[in-house]
Amino acid sequence: MKRNSVQQLTISALLIALGVLIPLVMPRIVIGPASFTLASHVPLFVAMFFSPRMAVIVALGTTFGFLLTAPFIIALRALSHLVFALLGAWYLQKRPQIVYQPKKFQLYNFAIAIIHAAIETFVVAAFLLGGSSQVHYEGSLFVLLFGFIGIGGVIHSLIDYNIAFFVVKTLSKVYAVPVFKKAKTIAFPKVK
Repeated sequence: MKRNSVQQLTISALLIALGVLIPLVMPRIVIGPASFTLASHVPLFVAMFFSPRMAVIVALGTTFGFLLTAPFIIALRALSHLVFALLGAWYLQKRPQIVYQPKKFQLYNFAIAIIHAAIETFVVAAFLLGGSSQVHYEGSLFVLLFGFIGIGGVIHSLIDYNIAFFVVKTLSKVYAVPVFKKAKTIAFPKVK
């Protein structure tokens, strides 16, 4: 087994463990059936800076963790993260220099947040409209889905991705994070 493979596997395992642990220890805001746990998406967002494969592994690993420790709807919401994680990681691989362009990075972050919230809204809507006993809500379905899950999800995603960006940017100063390493060669080519 190559050293790089062992490193990638180790980082993936640590991120999965953090992804399952963070919701158990971090502060949580609960509004109806919607809940927002600070930094709960950070491990997955960090994985996106390494590779699409790592993002998929972390998304699947955290889904499995939630399947064992949380209600089924939470595990399905975690599984839905595959979509934005794969798209976002792929985009970072294709355009790594975006990490050195704050305005463009925040637009990218917003696009990921929209995708993230839209897919989670779809999962919750499917559960509500399917008559699941796991989701109870007495108020307006529109307010729940588009207000709490949609807009709340976008805000939550934006905050968590900015935390992840800060963590990975700091980490990239001492460890070769692939997206930052590639971005540095594009943004600051060596002059001969």
